[in-house]
Amino acid sequence: MEHDALDAGEARYELVISVDARRSGQYSDADKPRMRERIYRVLETAFAQAGVDRDAVHMEDRGDGVLVSVPGRIAVTRLLGLWMVEVHENLREENRSLLVPLGLRVAMHVGPVRHDSRGISGRAVDLPCRLADSAVARQLLDRERADLVLAVSDSLYVDVVSAGGKFIEPARFSAARLALKEGEVSAWFHLPGRPAPDIGPTAPEEPSTPVGGPPAAPVGGPEAALAAMDAALAARTAAAAGRRVDDSDRGGDSDGDDGDGTDRYRAQGDLSVHRNNVYQQPVHIGRVTGDSHRKD
Repeated sequence: MEHDALDAGEARYELVISVDARRSGQYSDADKPRMRERIYRVLETAFAQAGVDRDAVHMEDRGDGVLVSVPGRIAVTRLLGLWMVEVHENLREENRSLLVPLGLRVAMHVGPVRHDSRGISGRAVDLPCRLADSAVARQLLDRERADLVLAVSDSLYVDVVSAGGKFIEPARFSAARLALKEGEVSAWFHLPGRPAPDIGPTAPEEPSTPVGGPPAAPVGGPEAALAAMDAALAARTAAAAGRRVDDSDRGGDSDGDDGDGTDRYRAQGDLSVHRNNVYQQPVHIGRVTGDSHRKD
């Protein structure tokens, strides 16, 4: 791809597309080349089917995926609409003959991109890479047993997706708030050929840690953090069996259970429950503090 400005100090507004393969680390060394061939076949065939000249786009190999930038003279709607439809169909065709289907996470964003002799760079490049690798994208792909998930930045959704267009249905996108390395961002997720996904609870992203500073405080400040610690401690204490709850606390029968055979305990100190054990050697049970002697 030829550029008028190859100076790293100059930038062009382009569409950046990040494509990652699902669980690429689980492929053996012998299988990875075939996986990569399928990814390129799916993407490049889709470019041809969408009427986008392969030589008009910049593509960088990422081992288990591809990084693409598309110049502004090519309509973003064509990539969001027709190209994504073709990618999905090509991927489904590839997966018909595979015992373990290939899954792809695709993310898009438009922003200033800098080109040099080694490739592209800039925050506009980092963001789609983060979105494609986000916990939401990963979990949607697995939970919904999908072949493909698309993530778009909030600005791309507002500026382009929300207006709709050929093969672009904004109602089939769902928003999510992500805590990325660079900070919190909003993004929109779509499963081609399906209704708007239910984002639901997802594993947290990697917390944002300022350079040279301490980790960011949990949402809600120190009070919320202490409350969370107290709740966690209470949960662990409740899980441990302390002493039996007396009848007045339980309000139940005096036989020491709730009628369903389940004993209740209140933990007020350390407890070690041992049942039906045979010890072949001396065993220490209890806590040693200060100069206290052990009790075996």
